[in-house]
Amino acid sequence: MVDRVGGGDGFAAGLIYGLLSGETPEDAVKLGWANGALLTTFPGDTTMATVEQVRALAKGGSARIQR
Repeated sequence: MVDRVGGGDGFAAGLIYGLLSGETPEDAVKLGWANGALLTTFPGDTTMATVEQVRALAKGGSARIQR
C-alpha cells in the first residue's frame, strides 16, 4: 500500500464502470473491489491502473505490482 486515500472512491468508480458496461452486479462489485485495491498502490487519490489490470485482478489475478 502506497497511499490509502481514495480507495472508496476507486471502489465506487469501478462499480459504476462495471454497471454502465453491462456487467452483472457481482462482476461490477468485483471491478469496484479491484479498482479500489489497485488505487492504493499509487500515490494520491487518482488511479493509474489500466482497465486490463483492473479486470485481471477482478478475475482472481494477483495484486502483486508488476510495473
